[in-house]
Amino acid sequence: MATAEASDARSPLERSLAIVTEVKAGEGLTAVLLTLNVFLLLTAYYVIKPVREGLILAMEGGAEKKSYISAAIAVTLLFAVPAYSNVANKVAKHKLVVGVTLFFAAHLLVFWVLSHIPPVEKELGLVFFTWVGVFNMMVVAQFWGFANDLYTQEQGKRLFAMVGIGASFGSAVGAYVTKFLKDTLGLGVYQLLLVAGGLLALSAFITHVVHRREEGNRAAKEEAKAAEKEGKAAEAAEIARAKQSPEGGFTLVLHHRYLMYLAAFMFVFTIVDTNGEYILSVLVEERAAERAAEQGLEDADAKAAFAKGYIAGYYGSFYLWVNLIGLFIQTFLVSRIVKLGGLKLAFIVYPLIALTSSLNLILIPGLFGADRLSVFRPGKTAENATDYSLNNTVRNMLWLPTTTEMKYKAKQAVDTFFVRMGDVASAGIVFFFGSRLAWPVRNFSIVNVVLVAVWLLLSIGILRENARLARLAEEKKERASAAT
Repeated sequence: MATAEASDARSPLERSLAIVTEVKAGEGLTAVLLTLNVFLLLTAYYVIKPVREGLILAMEGGAEKKSYISAAIAVTLLFAVPAYSNVANKVAKHKLVVGVTLFFAAHLLVFWVLSHIPPVEKELGLVFFTWVGVFNMMVVAQFWGFANDLYTQEQGKRLFAMVGIGASFGSAVGAYVTKFLKDTLGLGVYQLLLVAGGLLALSAFITHVVHRREEGNRAAKEEAKAAEKEGKAAEAAEIARAKQSPEGGFTLVLHHRYLMYLAAFMFVFTIVDTNGEYILSVLVEERAAERAAEQGLEDADAKAAFAKGYIAGYYGSFYLWVNLIGLFIQTFLVSRIVKLGGLKLAFIVYPLIALTSSLNLILIPGLFGADRLSVFRPGKTAENATDYSLNNTVRNMLWLPTTTEMKYKAKQAVDTFFVRMGDVASAGIVFFFGSRLAWPVRNFSIVNVVLVAVWLLLSIGILRENARLARLAEEKKERASAAT
């Protein structure tokens, strides 16, 4: 009877969202707003991304600079993450999210102004590439920290699948928006930055709206959670600790086993992903050279022009399929996978796909004489599509049983610095084994197989710790209910 009443209490919007995931009464509008919020963030990023690529590759030696600039991003994050934690100690969380988003939006206006100063514009690519690396990590990470703080673990498991659709859809739409603005409306490269800045400002406004809405419902939520007496005291202590604790993100990670597991997982999975991107780039460059030879091109400039167009077209097709498949997975599969097998099943899908992709490149070309790019592309497409959808949702679900302090401070460190350190480690592998020892791409796939094995071992520890923290949270909730 209670179930039927709860079902009847749902709005038409909440009933219509059932095609994606289970949405209970009172959850629909906030979930839609969060979905729209992350949609705008990712749309802005995919408007910014082509500008980043164009500026860095137009510079002399741009491709090499792009490969190794991850070290500069990691160093920048060494200062950015503690600074973020320091601000988080002093500012209300919703003001922090809104303020940081507007802070980055203002930078886009600054870059637009600098682009009109010729001596500065020539070197703008390096600074902008580094800035995008920090922006992408910090703004998206803090959004998920904000979303984590709004929901209980049970709500997050249901609703993050839907919110993730906004991220997948934003990634796909951003690429089309950029093409439309450039090709149809004739906007210049730097004018696109102003469009992205407007999207970020709108995202910040929606964050404010969500906060005001949830503040209005806070009393009802506390009553529903039986947050009386002991429960309220514990909640108050948690909020006070999050605001007053001097611990920064790095300190929190080093002092909590679960956070260390998460940091190690992000580090290892990033190396696997970046190694895969390197393999794909090598194979695509080889394919471009083959096509140029087939057309009888001998002049160096002609070859370079052909390669640039071929590679751009190839990656355009690649990312189109990645985003479309990722959107399908996020919309129709993620919530069902989580509901069917829980976090355990959802967490293991991506490493198994990465393992299969690497094994295919190791075995199939040698055994059957198949073209390496034709073998590797489907696997890498599946990897990236799963990463942007299921894995993105799972990574954020892992933070549900953590404290408010961890969600805002430690999550920034894990999702930014440790990810970029994975990029740096991959760059080191490429530099030493690729440039110095001239390894073939098959050897990099072997490295990835070993790393995926480490990844799976880390998954065991993460899932055990996650279950332990969830159990402690449930016991805490039961004690609070018993005290009423």
